[in-house]
Amino acid sequence: MISVDILKQVILDNQHDVERQIVIPRSVDLDEGMNYVLVGVRRAGKSFMLYQRMQQNLQQGIGWDKMLYINFEDERLINMESSELNLLLEAFARIYANDRPILFLDELQNVVGWEKFARRLADSKFRVYITGSNAHMLSAEIATTLGGRYIMKEVYPYSFAEYIDAHRVSRTKTAQIATKTRAVLQRHFDEYMQYGGFPECINLPAKRDYLMSVYQKIYLGDIAARHRIENTFALRFLFKKLSESIMQPLSFTRLANLITSTGSKISKATVINYMEYAKDSYLVFPIKNITSHIAEREGNPKYYFVDNGMISLLTLNAEAALLENIVAMELIRRYGQDNHVFFYNDKVEVDFYIPEIETAIQVSMYPRESDETWRRETEALVRMNKHLPCSTLLLLTQNEEDTIAIDGVVIQLKPVWKWLLN
Repeated sequence: MISVDILKQVILDNQHDVERQIVIPRSVDLDEGMNYVLVGVRRAGKSFMLYQRMQQNLQQGIGWDKMLYINFEDERLINMESSELNLLLEAFARIYANDRPILFLDELQNVVGWEKFARRLADSKFRVYITGSNAHMLSAEIATTLGGRYIMKEVYPYSFAEYIDAHRVSRTKTAQIATKTRAVLQRHFDEYMQYGGFPECINLPAKRDYLMSVYQKIYLGDIAARHRIENTFALRFLFKKLSESIMQPLSFTRLANLITSTGSKISKATVINYMEYAKDSYLVFPIKNITSHIAEREGNPKYYFVDNGMISLLTLNAEAALLENIVAMELIRRYGQDNHVFFYNDKVEVDFYIPEIETAIQVSMYPRESDETWRRETEALVRMNKHLPCSTLLLLTQNEEDTIAIDGVVIQLKPVWKWLLN
């Protein structure tokens, strides 16, 4: 059993960790009067959102005698059990003679059965902030246990707008951007497209080394170790194939056959499990075909990675895939995951369709001079417009901006980086 003395030391050590963090504020609103569970991929910045709130509290005169922060990835807490969680309050009370602090519980999912403790805290009117790196924290079972007492909020790596803010570049209205500022924004976009937006990565010179460490922690730790997967070769090959197939649907059968062709026999059922684990760890996100019946819609989606840096690690010469992946993740940030963002494939293909705003989007690396590709992209939008309600048709490009009409159908051309900032 873990001792109260060890917990006292962990509490004090974790306070020093928070104080020395340099935090770039993120534009995620957390209501003062609510409890939150923040979930997302590892290193997306969930902990920094807790640091941001705690540092704000300190600036407002709310001291450490009123805040309890614990990082459950601290090696001294590895074997902590849910029955011992209440000792945190006892340890804190021994330090500060206060048994009702604001609680900040980082990576709490490492303690099996944590949700009952969280429920009891909320029932006892504690103010609580929780983070975790597993979508299981959003499962129906846990949501039932928490009983509506927490707001679930998903956290992603930086959007391009946040990335620009972190580099302290002015984001004036895009129509008024000066030539020099435009060049700076495009340079940052090129870097963002290649290396993604993990907050700790953006100022590092050795970005690939950092991204590799994050990727290995996700696929070896959050997926392979957590689910006791011994065939890590098959898992690694699966993710490589996903990265090479960003722009096309992939069925479970196809993935199983590809892995089996390497000599590592694997069943379709196992592939389905692996994909569920990858989704639970927030590594990949499926987007489904809005025109398919339900079985095909679930079994033949397109997959996108949570961050472009993961794709750059796994494949080469993937500029078109990187561009489309940025758009996919931005749409997921803006509108949510399940049944909010789709692609369209019925005789013609359109990259994205958002029913909520009746918007269809194509993403193209190719300039207007590329006649065949240009014709295919624009004609697909025009034909789709006849079958689904479309108040806006967008063709997102690397650098072209215009408004065109084809057969009376208006299509807006816009650079991806400018669309991301609007």
